[in-house]
Amino acid sequence: MKQSFYDLSYSDLEAVASENDLSPSVPAVLFNWHYKKKEINRCRNKISKSSSAFFDAHFDFSLPEIDTVYQSNKDRTVKFLFKLKDQYKVETVLIPFNNKYSICLSSQVGCAMNCSFCFTGEQGLKRNLATNEIIGQFLQAWRWLATNRPGEERILNIVFMGQGEPLHNFDAVKKACEIFLSQYGTSIGTQKITISTAGYIPGLKRWSQEIPGVNLALSLHSPYTEKRNELIPLNKKYPLAEVVSYIDQIPLQKKQFITYEYILIKGFNDTADDANKLGKMLAGKSAYINLIPFNEFPGSRYTCPDAAAIENFKAVLDTYKIPTLIRGTKGDDVLAACGQLNSNQQIRKQSLNPAEIIP
Repeated sequence: MKQSFYDLSYSDLEAVASENDLSPSVPAVLFNWHYKKKEINRCRNKISKSSSAFFDAHFDFSLPEIDTVYQSNKDRTVKFLFKLKDQYKVETVLIPFNNKYSICLSSQVGCAMNCSFCFTGEQGLKRNLATNEIIGQFLQAWRWLATNRPGEERILNIVFMGQGEPLHNFDAVKKACEIFLSQYGTSIGTQKITISTAGYIPGLKRWSQEIPGVNLALSLHSPYTEKRNELIPLNKKYPLAEVVSYIDQIPLQKKQFITYEYILIKGFNDTADDANKLGKMLAGKSAYINLIPFNEFPGSRYTCPDAAAIENFKAVLDTYKIPTLIRGTKGDDVLAACGQLNSNQQIRKQSLNPAEIIP
């Protein structure tokens, strides 16, 4: 079976060229064609016939197929359902801001973390995504914008906050970051990539040595052990105090930051006591807090606090001088908001307005 071209970092491609006596210019030509120009068809320019024949024979240049597109009627958020070669499916979200976009990438089919506030957790883990399937989400979303919203194909931020625990699929996510960061490829800046984790310590141990400069976001959600155990079962194996200790040891580069994500759930973790406990935990750290009003999904047992409760929670955190942002909800009408992704076909059919779905 042919290897996917999109599994290769630039250094991998250089090694392929060297080992097979191909022109040393081949890696730059191919990366420029497929990543800067984002062309799908094989490059035939500035590459010899023998080199072209070699890549035709040994490499696959196909990308994940767009199965369905969902567009929010409220805020122009776009959610893609991608079909993979083994017929598994994953979701990816384009989040608009000022005629630009952030892209929320998935790293696994489903997720093993089983977080109670997250729709994806109900799927369980099916498998990890390969690097080419992660890269393919970005390239196909860009091409969709170029075709359907010409002039808007500016994806400036990448967040690994879709389906799956990114650090549970560390190697593929790491390789994808190398490709995104490559000056020969998409040239995304390190400060423009954020990887979210529920606190998977084996991945955190590798972080500072292997993905330096990329931003980290921790799904914190409660400073209290019993509450966090309910929200994130992984907390029972890797307690929050131990997770934060590892994060504190990560040497931060200039303009690099750690974001602590906090889902606000009515009557569960939205009190002044919760806010004070959180503030005391993070005071003095290089921390940013994202407050995320809970986004309901079919069958969820939680609800969202009212606006006053959210503002009151933020007001308490402000007394600790921690930069705090209330994240606006986008795409919730097509189940594209934080915690709402689920590529189970039957659930989608029951939950979405058919008028919002574009096959």
